[in-house]
Amino acid sequence: MDLISGLPDDVVRECLIRISYQQFADVAAVCKRWKTEIELPEFRLWRKSAGHNQKLVVMVQARVDLEKSGTGFVKCRPMDPVYGLTIFEPDTGAWSELPLAPGLGSGLPMFCQLAGVGYDLVVMGGWDPNSWKACNSVYIYNFMSAKWRRGADMPGGPRTFFACASDSDRMVYIAGGHDGEKNALRSAFAYDVARDEWVPLPHMSSERDECKAVCQHGKFHVIGGYRSEMQGRFERSAEAFDVGTWKWSQIEEDFLRSATSPRTCVIGDEKIFMCVDGEVVTLQDSTWQVVAQVPSEIRNVAYVRTWIGTLLLIGSSGYGEPHIGFVLDMECCKWRKLEYPERHKGHVQSGCLMEI
Repeated sequence: MDLISGLPDDVVRECLIRISYQQFADVAAVCKRWKTEIELPEFRLWRKSAGHNQKLVVMVQARVDLEKSGTGFVKCRPMDPVYGLTIFEPDTGAWSELPLAPGLGSGLPMFCQLAGVGYDLVVMGGWDPNSWKACNSVYIYNFMSAKWRRGADMPGGPRTFFACASDSDRMVYIAGGHDGEKNALRSAFAYDVARDEWVPLPHMSSERDECKAVCQHGKFHVIGGYRSEMQGRFERSAEAFDVGTWKWSQIEEDFLRSATSPRTCVIGDEKIFMCVDGEVVTLQDSTWQVVAQVPSEIRNVAYVRTWIGTLLLIGSSGYGEPHIGFVLDMECCKWRKLEYPERHKGHVQSGCLMEI
């Protein structure tokens, strides 16, 4: 049976790979043949190889109340923020929001983590906005069906401020953080999204609270953080879990340039970037090198994300101030200020980059 009667299937596929991610669910509803076609594992690869995949920066962002006055005054809610999911499309500059999962009417858990795996957006952990207790819930939004589902809860008891990263294909990895008694953790787990299964990893060599993670070349890197007795005094070390050998590397003691929070560490163009002391720096040959100065309008950096040759930076001029964004062209080292809708100027807690 042809995808469209009278047209070669190759021609129809050329049309289907050009549809927006926002149209996936509608296209799948047309007929079983179309649904089967766009759900093929090869479909995503076809889109990418033809250059029609869409980059989405998905962020956990505080909702903003807009005052209905003639001046259009924006009222941010720093004291009682309600968090939702914001999407920024780098290629078009478009901003939008995702619906919240059933049961999350009070907003996303505070400090929850995001990871993208294929068409799935995984939302993990955080503080329940009603009880302020740590929750181990996992919610998954599928961009193909435009529907939410519950995943298996994170194992190992309450865990907050843990590191999280994905291989973008199948697995999500978490490590560290602290338990309900504020004890820093060494434990780590891998989550197989397709199977909805958690697998324990060997413990890290060191406890790491408020650490950061990136995945690169088959390794899950856990960066910085601090031990229980350090109480917020960050360390410069890092260690990596090799998925192939199922072992952790030796601790690299002087990985970070300074003993500071690693929350802005990101991976891009096969390099690690971060913002520290008003500078964007990258790790090259075991040395941190300055890429650019952070724009003077931003004093508090909230979120950093990279894609090919480009770095997105979101922050504010001070506590409670509206958030703004800049994009850095890393080839010419020039910043461009983003056009920012008023309703998306709330604080950004976390996020991830997905290619759909």
